[in-house]
Amino acid sequence: MTLNPWQRKSSQVVFANPWLTVHQDTVALPNGTVIDDYFLVSLPDVALVMPVTPDQQVILVRQYRHGADRLLLELPAGTFDPHQETAAIAARRELIEETGYGANTWEPLGVIYDNPVKCPYQTHLFLARDVVPVAAPSWDVTEEIEIVKRPLAEINGAIAQGEILVSGSIVALHLGLQKL
Repeated sequence: MTLNPWQRKSSQVVFANPWLTVHQDTVALPNGTVIDDYFLVSLPDVALVMPVTPDQQVILVRQYRHGADRLLLELPAGTFDPHQETAAIAARRELIEETGYGANTWEPLGVIYDNPVKCPYQTHLFLARDVVPVAAPSWDVTEEIEIVKRPLAEINGAIAQGEILVSGSIVALHLGLQKL
């Protein structure tokens, strides 16, 4: 079986601001069906970090996430513009901004799509080894963060028990655990 991509016939921006753009596309499916109201939500790319201390503690952050309407435990992460900085630079910046930790040893873990049906942004995953405090966290106005240290040996249990629910964090933790 040969799979064929959809063909974009037209696209128009129906909403845009610096954090989100909504496109209404007209697409032709391989079977000839035309859909004139396929909506895509474009968000900035994300850099996400699995930071591990020299004594094998993972640095996590707990913060309120309005979309989920709850406090969530996750890895440090943040958005970036790939035209202005690389994912690796954004990952280093976000780790320091959210936690105050820094590292000299960094490894890319991969790139994932979180919701490729409607959102074309990518999440760039990194492992930071031997992280240590280097500065005070520098949160923006939307952030109030609790820094949580969790032993590396407890991470799989925290995921299995539903303590960590954010998909990008789960993927990065599993990939990072394989590397370690």
